[in-house]
Amino acid sequence: MRVVLAGYNVDSAVLDELKAASPPREDVTPETLSAAYARISRDPRPVDELRAVARAEVARARHSNRAIIFRMGHHSVAEHAVFNFDIVGLSRLAIEAVERFRLCSFTEKSQRYITLGDDFVVPAEIRRAGFEGLFTDTVQAQNRLYHELFEKLRPHFFGAYPEEAGNPKNHPVLEGWAKEDARYAVSLATEGQLGMTLNARNLELLIRRFAAAGNEEVRELSRRLFSLAGEVAPSILLFTEAAGFDALTYGDLGDAAAAGPEPGPGSGVRRKGGRPVVLASATPDGDAAILAAILHSVSRGSYAECLGRVKAMKPAGRRELVRRAFARMEFYDFPLREFEHADLTFDLVVSASCFAQLKRHRMATLTCQAYDPSLGVTVPDSVKAVGAEGGFRDLIDRTDEVHGKLAKTVGPAADYVLTNAHRRRTLLKLNVRELYHLSRLREDATAQWEIRVVAGAMSRLAKKAMPLTCLLLGGKDAYTDIYRRVFGRAPEMVPPGVFR
Repeated sequence: MRVVLAGYNVDSAVLDELKAASPPREDVTPETLSAAYARISRDPRPVDELRAVARAEVARARHSNRAIIFRMGHHSVAEHAVFNFDIVGLSRLAIEAVERFRLCSFTEKSQRYITLGDDFVVPAEIRRAGFEGLFTDTVQAQNRLYHELFEKLRPHFFGAYPEEAGNPKNHPVLEGWAKEDARYAVSLATEGQLGMTLNARNLELLIRRFAAAGNEEVRELSRRLFSLAGEVAPSILLFTEAAGFDALTYGDLGDAAAAGPEPGPGSGVRRKGGRPVVLASATPDGDAAILAAILHSVSRGSYAECLGRVKAMKPAGRRELVRRAFARMEFYDFPLREFEHADLTFDLVVSASCFAQLKRHRMATLTCQAYDPSLGVTVPDSVKAVGAEGGFRDLIDRTDEVHGKLAKTVGPAADYVLTNAHRRRTLLKLNVRELYHLSRLREDATAQWEIRVVAGAMSRLAKKAMPLTCLLLGGKDAYTDIYRRVFGRAPEMVPPGVFR
């Protein structure tokens, strides 16, 4: 065996310094990796030799990439080129659009841990429509309330948890709670920043979809990303123009939906006050589906035969199979891949603050409606406790009024003025294995309180639908207790890499 480190991400400032200290060269591009790896399937030479050839013949490598991607349709070769982007000064609303791409990596400035300033984006659509003053006055009022709430909530949390407050090491946590509840007042126009890492194939998809976006800020982001990456790697960013499929399909579907019959009585339509977490559907007898998949992996029978064996089992037999699947699992482990063979779909109503946590679970299927002021807002209990609910709701009423005025003229860009407290409907489909991942992170004591409530409700509903395979759902902090209830003992907590 011979293993070669073919390349790795390097800060662009270092690359600039290296290029400045050497003669002009064209091979400082990830395209050569794509071209070399694309040749592996048909060229018998060692791959490191293929890379050397690609570096020596960059023009030919680029021609090869275009032919392989465009004419032959092998887009996967573009996945060998990886880009990192600093994105600064993007609105919270636009960041939501960026983080819809599930095969990219993001680390975002947190409104939970960083005290916010007063920076926000004024959308071009609102400026052109002559509403900049109205928009700016509203957002500035929201920012003032944020600072007022933080000053009230900080002593509230220190007073509510005197034992924790006695230790200075806990002060950042208590201040963080004040920040995360105060941020419910700030707008989706609030500026943020993030680091983004993605391969060229996903970058091309992002650029193309954003070129067709409804918000001008997102379209501008598309142009800037293409300008930067296209200069470095033009041969692997080919399909970047706005397409009708991305630009028009949802509008066509909306027109069709508007032309259809209105929901009738008993249709389940809820506005303010309905249940925020509903299990919309689940794999019938999902426990049996997962257990059959486990048997399928460790036997030689067909899936139908394995399912028949599971259905013939007594309850004790099913439980023993599940116990064996869980017995060696630690809090940092997730169930076997076979747990992906059963799905649950949840109909959720969540605030923008909660959605910011939910959208990070990109391996799940998450679709959503636009933010809807008629669904009301989420007001943190702490805001009520410090007597600030009245002022908070007055600001929400003002925001809703401004949103209504803006929506008549600027359409979707009106949503920039809405706050982190405003709600939207989302539909979340995930398999049982991914639900464990969500539950471990979002039911943990360190999680943001609203997503913790939502995740807890999801777990309770899942345990009713699939009581065996969902036995160990729960946050990291509770894992030992959950495990002990099932097995009568604590987990062994064997460090990774140590086997007994």
